[in-house]
Amino acid sequence: MKKMPVISTDLELNGVIKRITEKFHDVFVPEFLDSAEAGLEYLKYELPEMSLINLSDFKIDAKKILEDIKADPWLHYGGIIGVYIRKDALKAEEMVKNTNIISLIPRSEMVWGFYRVLKIIYQNRHFLFHRDLQRDLLKTISGTFTMENDPFQIRTYINLITNYLFNVGYLNQERRDRLHVALFELLMNAVEHGNCEITYEEKTRWLNEGKDSLDLIREKLKDPRIRERKVYFSYRIGTDASTFTIQDEGKGFDWRKHLSDSKSKLELHGHGIKMTRLYVENLRYNDKGNAVSFDIRHQTGKGEVVPGLFANRQEVVFQDGDTVFTEGEESNYLYYIAEGTLKIYSNGKHISTLTPEDILLGEMSFLLNNRRSATVISEGRSVLYKISKNEFMNVVKEKPHYGILLARLIAQRLSKLNTHVANLKGKAM
Repeated sequence: MKKMPVISTDLELNGVIKRITEKFHDVFVPEFLDSAEAGLEYLKYELPEMSLINLSDFKIDAKKILEDIKADPWLHYGGIIGVYIRKDALKAEEMVKNTNIISLIPRSEMVWGFYRVLKIIYQNRHFLFHRDLQRDLLKTISGTFTMENDPFQIRTYINLITNYLFNVGYLNQERRDRLHVALFELLMNAVEHGNCEITYEEKTRWLNEGKDSLDLIREKLKDPRIRERKVYFSYRIGTDASTFTIQDEGKGFDWRKHLSDSKSKLELHGHGIKMTRLYVENLRYNDKGNAVSFDIRHQTGKGEVVPGLFANRQEVVFQDGDTVFTEGEESNYLYYIAEGTLKIYSNGKHISTLTPEDILLGEMSFLLNNRRSATVISEGRSVLYKISKNEFMNVVKEKPHYGILLARLIAQRLSKLNTHVANLKGKAM
């Protein structure tokens, strides 16, 4: 992944970051930026796969950086690691809301925390950096995270999964947040009540004494027998739905009792189960009660929030089989793909399919000679935003990085087309 912008003026912190990234050789190469302006410029024109922001740096307006990212959906590209000092904990949580946050790390825990985050990202970097893999090569991706009994790691893994589903357009922001809550509840149950064998009564006594529940977990993990236990977090992500399974190495519990006991509100597992059932589908346990699975249906054929500069443009709706434009016709319009599936034909042959993930349609004739290079037909219902050349150029003047995005889209399309042609030639030989 190479370059990783680090927006921070804290020399001591930057030194820690440099030493830790060096442990991964040239996989993470920090680029240090000392202002919000420099940071935003880098994010806009380089579109890094991951960035680190010092949220407590008094010389940098981190709030402005994050507000600009939230205001422009096309900057929701890479993951963000946030660093903060303890007294800024609540402020930091608020600042990174609704961003592709990977992890929030306290400044005092940076040495061990940052290394662990980078290790998780390195081992599972396809969730951040290969969003086209599933769409272009595979119908389903699956795997298993083997997790320590560590709430810090739990949040990082959850962010990887939920951000991936959000970034590929399978979940909107509200459903991403609901999945985040459900996964955290079930994974923490696997750690606390499964592997660490913490009973409801034991946790209640601990909390009544004014102690932190995380300290109770740490106390339990002093036992080598418990410390060696793992949590297995499996995923299967298809085009229409995802299935998740969480299994611990504990004794299990009587899940049937807690599902059927509607009067109990504060049972050991019942409260968590009942809350999670509101957010997910087909929640189910194994007989032993130490493994739980559930499903999440994806939204289909829908993009994320329309960039603000395009939101007021003319919306055009096409039904199944409608022709958006025909090869050879003149036009100076570009389209933003908000919803649907669009089939691309050249000389009568199907050459490509575009969805909201592809963002734009008709960019080649838009930039070249105003004559369409292909015919586009809607498969099912599609919603497009019509943008004239003058409108787009005004947008580029206001936000120049949109021009860079357009150039990258064209390069990606040409690369995919060349691969498609090469595959066809290979089959013909």
